[in-house]
Formats: sequence, C-alpha cells, structure tokens
Amino acid sequence: MPAYKIQEHKYDMLVVGAGGSGLRATFGLAEKGLKTACISKVFPTRSHTVAAQGGIAAALGNMGEDDWRFHFYDTVKGGDWLGDQDAIEYMCKNAPRAVIELEHYGVPFSRTESGHIYQRPFGGMTTHYGKGTAQRTCAAADRTGHAMLHTLYQQALAHGATVFVEYFATDLIFDTDGTCVGVLALDMNEGTLHFFRAHGVVLATGGYGRAYFSCTSAHTCTGDGGGMALRAGLALQDMEFVQFHPTGIYGAGCLITEGVRGEGGYLTNSAGERFMERYAPSAKDLASRDVVSRAITIEIREGRGVGEHKDHAFLNLMQLGPEVIHERLPGIAESARIFAGVDVTREPIPVLPTVHYCMGGIPTNYHGEVMQKVGDDNDVHVPGLYSIGEAACVSVHGGNRLGSNSLLDLVVFGRAVAERCAETHKPNAPHKDLPGDILDKALDRFDRIRHANGELSTAQIRLNMQRTMQADAAVFRTAASLKEGCEKIDVVYKSFEQVRVTDRSMIWNSDLIETLELANLLEQAVVTMHSAEQRPESRGAHAREDFPDREDEHWMKHTLATIDGDGKVAFDYRPVHTQTLTDDVKSVPPAKRVY
Repeated sequence: MPAYKIQEHKYDMLVVGAGGSGLRATFGLAEKGLKTACISKVFPTRSHTVAAQGGIAAALGNMGEDDWRFHFYDTVKGGDWLGDQDAIEYMCKNAPRAVIELEHYGVPFSRTESGHIYQRPFGGMTTHYGKGTAQRTCAAADRTGHAMLHTLYQQALAHGATVFVEYFATDLIFDTDGTCVGVLALDMNEGTLHFFRAHGVVLATGGYGRAYFSCTSAHTCTGDGGGMALRAGLALQDMEFVQFHPTGIYGAGCLITEGVRGEGGYLTNSAGERFMERYAPSAKDLASRDVVSRAITIEIREGRGVGEHKDHAFLNLMQLGPEVIHERLPGIAESARIFAGVDVTREPIPVLPTVHYCMGGIPTNYHGEVMQKVGDDNDVHVPGLYSIGEAACVSVHGGNRLGSNSLLDLVVFGRAVAERCAETHKPNAPHKDLPGDILDKALDRFDRIRHANGELSTAQIRLNMQRTMQADAAVFRTAASLKEGCEKIDVVYKSFEQVRVTDRSMIWNSDLIETLELANLLEQAVVTMHSAEQRPESRGAHAREDFPDREDEHWMKHTLATIDGDGKVAFDYRPVHTQTLTDDVKSVPPAKRVY
C-alpha cells in the first residue's frame, strides 16, 4: 500500500456534493438529529445549481387554474413514458409543499401584484391533461437557482451541519459485506487524504455534461458520483438519454433559459419565420426541449440556419420591451451582452442546441436509496448508499426532462432522503471496526494516477473524448454514427493508460485533479455511447434516424449498464414502474407524444 497518512472522520451521515440536492439533504439530515458532514469540491454557493435560471415547477395555481395531477401527466408524457410513475407522483404531489418550504426558508421569489409567488409558463407544462397552457414555474426573476442555493447553504449552517470545502471524493469505500461505509477524499487546499466514515453516504455530485465538447455545464460537472459508482461495480441507468437544451448561446454554450420563451420570446430561421409552428402546432416555442432541439437542428440541416455559416438560429425577445426584460430576465440580458455581444432589447440572440442535462444516473427509488438489480426481478438497496439530484436516476425525468422539474427534483428528493435516513439510522450509533486494508484498493488507484507517466496529456485525452461524444452521441443518432462512436470512444478510453500527470502536488491547480475528473467522465462517456447503440428506437432525447418511432413493446424499459476495468460494457434491464403509489391519480398509458 502507498505510504499516505490518512486522517479519519466519523459521522452519522455523509453527503458528497453541495448543490441544491446535497444541501437540502444536508440540513434535512442535521435537522433530524443526525451528525452530518457535507464535502464539496467547490465552495457550496459555486455549485452548478447556482446557474439555474428559469424556475421550479409546482402546481400552486397562483396564475390560473392548476393541479398536481396535470403536472404528473405532463411529466410522464414529457419523459416519453420512460419515467417511473410512482416516483413522478411522489415528486409532483410534494411540489407545492416543497416550494412553500423554500419560501419560508427565505428564497426571494418574484411576486405578483397580489403578493403571491410569480409563476411563468414552461415547455411541456399544460393544464387539463394537455388542453391548456400552465403557468407553473415559480421564479426568482431569472436567477432562481442562485436564490435557492444561497438559502439552502444558510439553512445547512443554521442546522449545525459540518461543511468541508474543496474536498474531492475519489472513491466509495465498502466493507466486506457490501455496505458502503464512507469515501476517500482529497483536501485540495492542503493536499492531504481523508477517510470520511459514515453509516450512510449520499451522492449528490451532479451530472457529467463535461463529457461533451459544447455544454451548459460548469467545468466542475464531471460526474464524480457516477464514476465512483461504476468503479464499485454498480450499474448506471438510462445513460443513453442526454438532453440538449435548444438555446445555448452560439459559440459559448452558455444557457438561455426556457423562461425567455415562457415570457413570450420565440425562435426564427434565416427567413425570419417562426418555424416552431411547423413542428409543434399547439405548443409552438414551448414544446418540450427534445422537440425544440431537433427542430432547430432540422432547420440548420435544411439550409435555413442563420449567420455566416448558416449554423444556428435566432431567439427573439426584443418584442417584450425593455421594462419586462429588465424586470423578469435581467440575467439573460447580461449573459447575452457578455457572451454574444447582443443588446436583447434591439437584436436577437444567436442560439444552438447544447448538452444540458443527464437523465441517466445512479438508479434509486423515491426514497433516494441506491437500487441494484439482483436476479431476474428483484431490486435491492445497496446498504449505506443513497443518491439524489442529477447524479441519480429516480426516474422522474424518463427519456427527457421538462424544464423547471430539475430544481424540484433536487429539493423533493433531498428532503425524501433525509426523512428515509432518519427512519433507518439512529444518531450517534457506534462505528464498527473495519479491516486494516479497506483503503488499499482506493489508495493504489489514486497513487497510480498520481504517478502516471505516459505519452498523452490529460487535456489531449479529454478533448478526444469530448469531440467524439459531440460528433456521435448528438441530437440525431444512427446505427453507423453510434457504431463508429463506440469504436472511437473505446480507443479514447484505452488511451487513458497512456496519460501523463505532470503536476502531482495534490492541490487545486494541479494536473492530478483534472486527471481524476477525466477518469470519471471517461467511464460514463463509454457507457453513454454503448447504451445509445443498443437501444433501437427513438424515445425522448434519444433520437435515432434509423429507428424514428418509439417501440413500447420491447423497449419501454430502463437500461442498466456496468463497465469493467478493460472498458467492456454489459447490459441488463428493468421494467418501467407504470403503477402509481396511491389512488389519488391514475397511471398514464403510453400514447403518441405530440405538442
């Protein structure tokens, strides 16, 4: 074993990640009396939740008639019938309470003249089961994630949780009986290694958008939880479903919220035509994200793109007027000015579909417990392990997430996991003795990467991975592009054996940190590409040109994918949960998804 001095910490519960879901779980657990630590590789208020703009969905009915059952229907339909309807019922039914809780904690939501929380329309959100347009998305101007994250961090501190800032979790640690007992982590300020022991570990590490060349994700979104789960031999679920947001700023990837279209913005092509009327006659610019992304891509392919290279579209909001823009979309005006050089009160924003959200992740039930399939039909909880947020796949988003359901997912299941752990774990329970070699495997891997001395830089391998994913696991996919993509991504994965780490100092600015992140990204990139190749249908964000229709008879099921040390991917499946939890709402049978 490498000669590293390890500092040990003992807690009842450990949360890895300090975004919206991680902080909601952290203060929820502390509130229940469990001694809780949260470790985060960035300062909590720099977590990527801070970038969420448009809002959080809940059927409050402040701007017109609404019902959580309408929200439930929209979410099932939006996910193209791949979402588990028991989990979707749980989320939508608990949404109003979750938002009111946030209000009471201090989130400064925008207000109507009567003082109620302001709600805007969002894509795919309807009333009366598709017959009307819902104003369901509760907003704090266009900085909702920022408002939520700061509030949740304050609550975590107020409830006495301990937050370890700028710690990078490298691997999950399991006892000999398969129970997760903690994580090995690196303090990037001091360059020291720490073993965080806990009776329960909650992975809230976010998505892996940085596996792609163009994405809306922060550079820290490297899917660290998913990487740790795969290395532990656990399966990830539905990794072929990666959402492209239709409106990333052209050339920069920076997100322009769907709230712009909710407020009345619209897309145009080179002829100045509002082309969404052709693709979604009813919902138009507020169709679901996968529909709008494919529409923009088709317009460009058929020669109606804008700009010198005819390779993007325009998003128009000049018609809203300066007053509305500065009151409801101030952050968008600022982003457009900085990243596109555009004054949105006078000219349109150049936009292009950009990787935005990972529907797949660590499979869990609606309590946040990590589930793995054993035998033909049995799902069992991996003892001691939980996951929430974008790192997890509950699955409430199915094959395509509806906008403003992500912030809802964070707080509903962050709260749910805290409640579940309070039922199953007792405060101050003793920690049992562990084998003396329990850290050896994780330390050996860490030391091997730290002292890697191959011929390829981390940046070279990362760029090869990102270009491969962008080219072959994109908005439209074919058997040929995916076969080629699988071959190329396997070569990139193999090339990691030749990585060279030049700065081994174990602190933030070192080459080592980016190499550890790349290892996490690479495993998930391989699983994503191979998962896409093996699903011969189009469903949600997974659009196959050679299989343009949804195929419910054989493929209304979740993909479970594992990867071995040689990069070989293996698959299993489990059925979609089509039954609801209660009689309060009926399950939604599969139907053609039109807007």
